[in-house]
Amino acid sequence: MQIPMVRLALGDAEVEAASRVIRSGWVAQGPEVAAFEREFAAAVGASFAVAVSNCTVALELCLRVAGVRPGDDVATVSHSFIATANAVVAVGARPIFVDVQPDTYNMDPAALARAITPRTRAILCVHQIGFPCDLPAILAIARPRGLPVIEDAACAIGSEIRIDGDWQRIGRPHGRLACFSFHPRKLVTTGDGGMITTADPSLAERLRLLRQHAMLVPSTARHESRSVTLESFSEPAFNFRMTDLQAAVGRPQLARLAAIIAERRALAARYNETLADHPLLAPPTEPAWLRSNWQSYPVTLRPGGRMSQIEIMQLLLDRGVASRRGIGNAHAEPAYAKAAWSCGQEPCDLAAHAAGRCLRLPVSEHARDNTILLPLFHGMSPAEQDFVVATLRALPG
Repeated sequence: MQIPMVRLALGDAEVEAASRVIRSGWVAQGPEVAAFEREFAAAVGASFAVAVSNCTVALELCLRVAGVRPGDDVATVSHSFIATANAVVAVGARPIFVDVQPDTYNMDPAALARAITPRTRAILCVHQIGFPCDLPAILAIARPRGLPVIEDAACAIGSEIRIDGDWQRIGRPHGRLACFSFHPRKLVTTGDGGMITTADPSLAERLRLLRQHAMLVPSTARHESRSVTLESFSEPAFNFRMTDLQAAVGRPQLARLAAIIAERRALAARYNETLADHPLLAPPTEPAWLRSNWQSYPVTLRPGGRMSQIEIMQLLLDRGVASRRGIGNAHAEPAYAKAAWSCGQEPCDLAAHAAGRCLRLPVSEHARDNTILLPLFHGMSPAEQDFVVATLRALPG
């Protein structure tokens, strides 16, 4: 048996949706994108949703419309897919890396408070692998300082957080803007693609403008016009559009979102139960104030184990079970030996920084080196999960 990290759950509904668009003759951004935006906003409780070509450009656009400029600082986490930090660098700003909490792998509010600099213009928090970050604590730091909070919710569609006793979906958003991904590793995929949500109509309008070359007359309006309509462009901008083909494929999956999350939560619960007494690997904990969508299932090496992270991963691979190392750290990648970044505590150990280490980010570094992501995907059969668990139990303890 071969168990992948993810297996796409695309079927007849998605085939028919793509065929419908092809038959329509309109495959670029158009009515399907507009419908996907409306349905996505309703699914997460947002006022507005703006579809874009991927989540990385969503982050970049959000930083731009939030007023981040070259020379500014953005407080964020290193412990994330590198796109989070890359978006900050793309707008000419400097990432200030904040350490994470060990239970959720997300921004530590206490470390955030220490990392704010006089040049900080925004906070870019991450809802890592489907676990919401501590938004109330982060917002309590941001609001008195007038700092916009942008949520990297790439992995968090359908995840929930309890605020003032109520369960609320990630993406309303609770900060100023939130960004989602439709990469194949996510619960809903369009091949690639992204979505931005906001409660601010002026921000939504500006995002729609910037994603399409700042074209003042949209292509759909020009197509439907009964008189000659000429294009006009208000400023240098971008081509960050989603296609109708992508949106159409995403819509039936979005309609199944509740069932997808329920299935993934059941798979996670079964892993939790069967791995509770594992000698090498500890299952994750889900704090009472959040509900993960279980985009990924992380296990942590128990102290004193006789096998390393890489040894365990190799043994799993040899036996037909895919896995992934814990979430990477941007500051440890070669790209950030050359890019300007800070841990917010100056002066810091520049030699350690050059070597991809940081004394101020110990939890981030420990999490990367001591966490393994196991296969979990909707459509995973009981026999497949049994095979993963049996393989784990066969590890030499």
